[in-house]
Amino acid sequence: MSRGKFITLEGTEGVGKSTNVTAVVECLEAAGLAVVVTREPGGTELAEAIRELLLGVRDEPMANMTELLLVFAARAQHIAQVITPALAAGKWVVCDRFTDATYAYQGGGRGFDDDVISQLETLVQGQLRPDMTVYLDVSVEVAASRIAAREHDRFEREQLEFFRRVRARYLSMAESQLRYRIVDAGNDLATVQADVRAVVQSFLGAGEA
Repeated sequence: MSRGKFITLEGTEGVGKSTNVTAVVECLEAAGLAVVVTREPGGTELAEAIRELLLGVRDEPMANMTELLLVFAARAQHIAQVITPALAAGKWVVCDRFTDATYAYQGGGRGFDDDVISQLETLVQGQLRPDMTVYLDVSVEVAASRIAAREHDRFEREQLEFFRRVRARYLSMAESQLRYRIVDAGNDLATVQADVRAVVQSFLGAGEA
C-alpha cells in the first residue's frame, strides 16, 4: 500500500482555514481518496487538552519557551496517534495548521531563533513534512475585522504588530518553499473556495495521487 499524502492549511486568524478545509476534503474525496481531517494544536484527546492550555486566557502569563514546548508536545502526540498511522494506511491527511505555524507564530511573532524550532522539529517529526501547504493570505487589518466580534483566545489578543510579523514569516516561507500554494483569502468565500479547489486539482493532476 502506498503512503498517503499530507496537506496542510496555514494562515493567521480570520483567513478562513477551517471553512476551506472542507473544500480541500471534497476535492480529495471526489477523486476517490480516503481522507483524515485534523488540526493543530490538537487532533487527539491529549493534544486537545494541551490546546486548551495554549489558547486559554489566564492571570499567569505563559513563558515563550513554555508555549513552544507545549506546541511540540501536542504535535508529538498528534503525529504518533493520528498522522503517521493514517499516512501509513494510505490515507490522505488534511491538517488545519502544522509546524509552519510554529515558525510563523513562535519564530516570527515571538522572535524565537529558527535553529531552536528546527531542532525540535527534527526531534519530534523526523523526516515528516507536508507534501503541499495551502497558505490563505489576507491583510492583518482585514483578518482583525473578521474576528472582532468573537471572544478572543490568548493569541487573538495579541497586537496587530505581532500578526504583521506572523504574516511576514508566512509570506517568506511561501516564497522560498515549492510546496506552498498561496490563495488570496481577501476575496469572497465562493472565490476563495474555488481557488482552493483549483490548487488541489492541480496537485492531483500533477500525478500526486
